[in-house]
Amino acid sequence: MRTRWTLVLGIVLASVLVGSVHAQQRVFLSIATGGTAGVYFPLGAALAELWTGKVPNMQATAQTSGAAVANIRTLERADVSVAFVQNDIAYYAFYGTEMFMDRIGNKPQPLAQLRGMAMLYPETIQVVTLRSKGINSISDLKGKRIAVGAPGSGTEVNARQILRAFELGYYNTRPDFLNFAEAADQLKDGVLDAAFITAGFPTAAVQDIASARDLKILPISRDVVDQLRATYPYYTSVTIPPNVYRGQTETVDTAAVMAMLVTRQDLGEDLVYALTATLWDNLGRLQAAHARGRDITTASARRGMPITMHAGALRYYRERGIK
Repeated sequence: MRTRWTLVLGIVLASVLVGSVHAQQRVFLSIATGGTAGVYFPLGAALAELWTGKVPNMQATAQTSGAAVANIRTLERADVSVAFVQNDIAYYAFYGTEMFMDRIGNKPQPLAQLRGMAMLYPETIQVVTLRSKGINSISDLKGKRIAVGAPGSGTEVNARQILRAFELGYYNTRPDFLNFAEAADQLKDGVLDAAFITAGFPTAAVQDIASARDLKILPISRDVVDQLRATYPYYTSVTIPPNVYRGQTETVDTAAVMAMLVTRQDLGEDLVYALTATLWDNLGRLQAAHARGRDITTASARRGMPITMHAGALRYYRERGIK
C-alpha cells in the first residue's frame, strides 16, 4: 500500500513539475499598433491571433497606441516586444536624429536596441478635406484649422514636413493634434478644414468621413515628392485610384512612407525567427484582416529596410532566399 501511494505521489509531483515548466515557458508578447480607426490595429490583432495560435506557448495581444513615435518609445521601455512603425521614424530612432535628438545638448540619442523584422506596405499620406470647404491644394491651407495627427505620431511628422514643402507650417496654420477618429468626427462636423491621415488605404477614418460628407483628397504632385525625398529619403510617390472612397471619383497623386515591424535586439533569436516565419507563412490571415494586407508580400519584406535587422528575422529570410 505504501509503495502504491509513493508511486501515485510521484506521478502527481511529476505532473505538477511538467505543468510548472510549461507555465514558465509561456511567453506573453504585446504588439504596439495604433488607433482603432487606422490600419495598424486590425493587422496587429490578426498578427496576435496568428502568433497565439501558431507559435508554441505564445500569448500575443495587440494594444492601441499613439502610433509610430509613441510605439518606439514603448518598445524602448520594453513595455512591448513588437511594434508597427513607419520606416522614416524607425530611421530617426535608430540613428537618434529628429525627434530622438537630445535637444538640450544637441546630440543624437540612438536607440541601440531597435531592430527590424519586416517591411509591410505603403503608408499613404491622405490630406482630406470636404468639397464644401473650397480647398483644392495644400497651399490653400494657410490660416486653416487642420488635424496633423496625434502628438508623437508619425502622421504629425509627415504633416510638418509636407506643410514645409508648401511653405506652410504651424506658425501660419491652426494645427490640432488629433488621432484619426477624432479628426474624422471633427471634419464631418465641419469644425476642421482638413486632416492629415497617414495610413494604408482604404482607411477606416476616411471611410467614416466619406459615409457622411462629400470629401476631397488633396494631391501631392510627384515634383513635390521628389523635393521631399531630397531631404527625407523615405518618401515615395503613390497614386490613390478612383472610387477607393465613396464620392472620390478622381485619381489622386500623393506621397507615402512604408509601414514596417520592429522589435528589440534582446528578444531571443529563435523566438523572432518563429514570429517571422509565422507572419510570412500565413499571409492569408492578414489579407483577410484589412485590404492593405494584400500589399504585404515577401518580395518587399526586406526592401528599403532602414535599420539593422534582427538576427532571427535575418536567418529566416536567408533560409528562404528572400533578398
